[in-house]
Amino acid sequence: MIRVEDLPAGHPGRRLLTGRTPFFVAPTEPRCSYCAYVPRSWTPDARMPVLVAVHGTGRNVGALREGLIPFADRHDLIVVTPLFPVGIDDPDDVHNYKTIDAHGIRFDLVLLEILEQVRVRWNARVDTVLLCGHSGGGQFAHRFLYLHPDRLAAVAVNAPGTVTLLDHSLTWPAGIGDTQRRFGITVDLAAVARVPVLLVIGGDDDGRADLAAMGEPGRSRPEELDRLAVSLARHGTTVRRAEVPGVGHDAAGTQPPIIGFFDDLLAGYAEFADPASPHLAP
Repeated sequence: MIRVEDLPAGHPGRRLLTGRTPFFVAPTEPRCSYCAYVPRSWTPDARMPVLVAVHGTGRNVGALREGLIPFADRHDLIVVTPLFPVGIDDPDDVHNYKTIDAHGIRFDLVLLEILEQVRVRWNARVDTVLLCGHSGGGQFAHRFLYLHPDRLAAVAVNAPGTVTLLDHSLTWPAGIGDTQRRFGITVDLAAVARVPVLLVIGGDDDGRADLAAMGEPGRSRPEELDRLAVSLARHGTTVRRAEVPGVGHDAAGTQPPIIGFFDDLLAGYAEFADPASPHLAP
């Protein structure tokens, strides 16, 4: 794999591999892929941090990346947007990635392999990253937090339809009682609690009909988010809440508080801005 720093400064590959990149297949799972936005300020010594943004059921990866470009340019940060496609081994399966494993694929491990490729190609700092996800991406994001809290600096969870509670009496994906058997990972509650979390919802995003159609009658997205907030707070996580008035189930409309949350984090956590910090060392 070509590293950008190995290309001469005027090489056209540098133009291709900075700014809005093409899609790359995931290293060991070519049915999945990712694209990135790399600020033009990139240099081999920049060792830029990374924000991972995970799509919802509609897989609108292009718009998701586009909305984060001003934030990336402002902070000299790489945005990575994975694509977990519909129809892997089941032409009608739109949910696969949301609960982390499906059809023999561990989507959390696919993301970790993507991040390793990002580290090598762009000399990025990926030991801990920012993570956000809308709807189905919000489901993935908080479940990834449970399994890999050591890889995250902060998480923004936006309007998930269903949630996993930090409850050992329930099995996955309702709770975490069987994660050792299922994933080979016992959830480290203290490590999860060290990661700040933002929970976001649109003020007009009820979602009750959508959830009922998926077998979750009687629940709404705000209620699911409340359940997640209580579970996280009970185990010591610092949880921030944001409701965006007049917005429904819309990724772009609920993005401003997520950007504000990460702006605050980057302003307040010197170790995230310091390439020499052991907290983010490769």
